[in-house]
Amino acid sequence: MNSLFNVVVSRYLNRRFRQIRHFTEHPHEVQEALFFRLIRQAKNTAWGRQYDYTGIGSLEAYKNRVPVQDYDGFKPWIQRLMQGEQQLLWPDPIRWFAKSSGTTSDKSKFIPVSSVALRDGHFKGGTDVMTMYCHNHPGTRLFTGKGLIMGGSSQVNRLDGSKGSKYGDISAVMMTNMPRLAHWINTPSLSIALMDEWEEKIDKMARTTLSKKITQIAGVPTWTLVLFKKLFELTGKSDISEIWPSLELYIHGGVSFTPYREQFRSLISSTHMNYVETYNASEGFFAFQDLPSSDELLLMLDHGIFYEFMPLEELGKEHPATVQLEDVELHKNYALVISTNAGLWRYLIGDTIHFTSKYPYRIQVTGRTRHFINAFGEEVIVENADQSIAHACRKTGASVKEYSAAPIYFSGQQKGGHEWLVEFEKAPEDLAAFTLALDKHLQSINSDYEAKRYKNMALELPKIHALPAGTFYNWLRSKGKLGGQHKVPRLANHRKYVDELLQFYRDSR
Repeated sequence: MNSLFNVVVSRYLNRRFRQIRHFTEHPHEVQEALFFRLIRQAKNTAWGRQYDYTGIGSLEAYKNRVPVQDYDGFKPWIQRLMQGEQQLLWPDPIRWFAKSSGTTSDKSKFIPVSSVALRDGHFKGGTDVMTMYCHNHPGTRLFTGKGLIMGGSSQVNRLDGSKGSKYGDISAVMMTNMPRLAHWINTPSLSIALMDEWEEKIDKMARTTLSKKITQIAGVPTWTLVLFKKLFELTGKSDISEIWPSLELYIHGGVSFTPYREQFRSLISSTHMNYVETYNASEGFFAFQDLPSSDELLLMLDHGIFYEFMPLEELGKEHPATVQLEDVELHKNYALVISTNAGLWRYLIGDTIHFTSKYPYRIQVTGRTRHFINAFGEEVIVENADQSIAHACRKTGASVKEYSAAPIYFSGQQKGGHEWLVEFEKAPEDLAAFTLALDKHLQSINSDYEAKRYKNMALELPKIHALPAGTFYNWLRSKGKLGGQHKVPRLANHRKYVDELLQFYRDSR
C-alpha cells in the first residue's frame, strides 16, 4: 500500500460524510422513513402476518400491536431459524447468527444477522468510523499500513442439517463476510483471526504481526492488552510505539474504556496516537465517537435500526411506555429498544444509555439493565463504578486492570455494603486510601448511594479485595470464556460472580 492508495480511500470516505450530515440534520424524518420501510419489508413474514404488519399505519399502532420483548421472548423464533426455517422474522435468508454471552453467564444468545444488516449496519459502521476519522485528521496516514483486528471465533451450526447456518461472535461474522479489499488491508489472516483456542491465537497473532506496518487496531481492550504483553514478551520491549511506530488509531468497544485509558497511554507513548470508541453490538452498529475531544457517541440513524427509548421506571411492566428521539430528555437513563433489518422487533437489548445532546443526537452507554447494584435502593450503574474507579486511580497513582462488584447483604447486626474484587495493573500504596477515594467519588456522583452511605446508616464503607495478577483471566479460562466478546461482569445485583471469583482465588492459592 502507498500514499496514493491512502489518498484514494480518504476521498471515497468523504462521500459518506455527506450522508452522515444529512441524518444529523433531519433525524426524525430519517427514522420515520426507516420505520415504515422495515414494516413494509417484513409484512409477509410469519411475524409480520401474526402482528398484521399490513394494517400498521402509524407508530402508535405498532406500539399497541407488538410487545416489547427481550431475548427469551424471541428465543422460540430464533431456534426455528437455526433449524433452517426462513421467512420468520425477516424476508431475506438468515444464514448467520452472532453468538453473544455478554457476561460470563453459561447462557448464550444467538442473534440473527441478515446480509442487509451486515451491509447497512456493521460494515457501514466501520466505514463511518473511518469517514469521521479522516475528516477529523486530514493528514492521516492510516491507509499506508495494515489494520489489526482482534476478532473472535466462528463455528458451523449444524442444527439445520445441510442448510449450512453458521455462528460466531459478531467480529467473527463480520470478518468472515468482509469484502476482499478489507481482507487485503487487515491482518492477521482468517486462519489465525478465527482460531477458537485463544491463547494459541494470541501467540500466532503476535508473531505474524511483529514485522508488519500496523497503523490501526480494533478490538476489546482486555484482549488487546493481552496481545501487547505477548509482544513485549517476544521483543523485550515495553512500548508498543517501538514495535509499531506507525500506529495511530485504536478503535475500541464492548466495555467502557475508562478503566483502561491510563494503561494504554502508559504502553503506547506515541504523541500521534488517537482513540475512537464504538458501540457495535451483536444486534447492530449503534453509535461511535465522532468528536476527538469528547467521549460522546453519535447515534447512527440510517443503519437499518429503528429506535425506541424506555425510561427505566418502565422496566418490568407488562406494557412499558417508550419515547422517540423527539421526546427524549437529556441525561436521563433509558433502556434501548430496537427494531432491525435482521428481524428483531421491539427488542430490549439490555443496554442503558443517556443522551448528552440533540441535533445531533449523541449518547453515552451507562450500563446494562441487569448489570447494576440496587440491593438497598442505591441504584449504582456501571458508569458510576467506572468513573469512581478511574478517580480512585488518579488519587492514589494506581491502575486497575479488571474489577467486579456485588452487594453484601444484611446479616444479623451487620449492615449492607458493596464488595469489590479488583485486579490492579499497578496497586496503590495504600488500599484504604483507594477505598476512601472510590467511596467518596461514588457518593459525589450518585445521590442515592450517598443517602445510603450517610453516617453508615444503611451501607458500610466498601470492602475491596486486591486480587493477584491473572485472577480474572484464569477464571474466564476455567469457564471456557476466553476471547471474543466474553467480558468480566462489572456489577451484579447478586453475588454469583463475586462468590465464584473469591472461591476460585482461594482454591488457586
